[in-house]
Amino acid sequence: MERCINKNKIRHIDIKKEIMFKLIEKNTWKRKPYFDHYFGQIRCTYSITVNIDISVVMSFKNKNRTKLYPLLIYVLTKAVNNHEEFRTAINDKGELGVWDTLLPCYTVFHEENETFSNIWTVWNDDLMTFLSNYERDMEMFGGNYGIDAKPDTPANTFPVSSLPWTTFTGFNLNIFADGSYLLPIFTYGKYFQQDDKYLIPLSIQVHHAVCDGFHVSRLIDEIQQICNSLGA
Repeated sequence: MERCINKNKIRHIDIKKEIMFKLIEKNTWKRKPYFDHYFGQIRCTYSITVNIDISVVMSFKNKNRTKLYPLLIYVLTKAVNNHEEFRTAINDKGELGVWDTLLPCYTVFHEENETFSNIWTVWNDDLMTFLSNYERDMEMFGGNYGIDAKPDTPANTFPVSSLPWTTFTGFNLNIFADGSYLLPIFTYGKYFQQDDKYLIPLSIQVHHAVCDGFHVSRLIDEIQQICNSLGA
């Protein structure tokens, strides 16, 4: 499925509170030499695929009779919003900065015509509030066709997609553009059982200009921690 890579239609939308974009002072930024190298000299993205243990998430899903997909989206959004390197972007003025908060923009599949659409949902750190926001968006926009089922996608969204029909050990997006999209891109696969655990493949694609392997590894650890404590 395609992603909500909102690169050419960036605009500011008032979503209950002002969207904050803090400019980075590059001359004093600790990542300046790495950004200059991986953005100005050799534009480089990379991806990694890992299996996430979602056993606790599945238990929460079954106990509360909710859906798995919004729980997985919640986990990613909570982790991403904890770290500036995954909220670093270039705005519509070509300025480098950090979004105060990112919202998830996720794909939904239309089985009846085998197409997909993008829907974005307002973020809330409270799990039940976020699930309510998700359900409301699905009720209002889930039946709409076309790439953008919910209009007015704000600039501060990051893309999440799912391939629930297959597991995979590697996944990579080949995006033929100018290489200036800095936000992370996530893709879930089909979950499976291994011994007494439920595992799900997760592909994470990032721009090397804003984050290194250390940062992605830390993010993966945090995603697992959030899964392990979901609903606690």
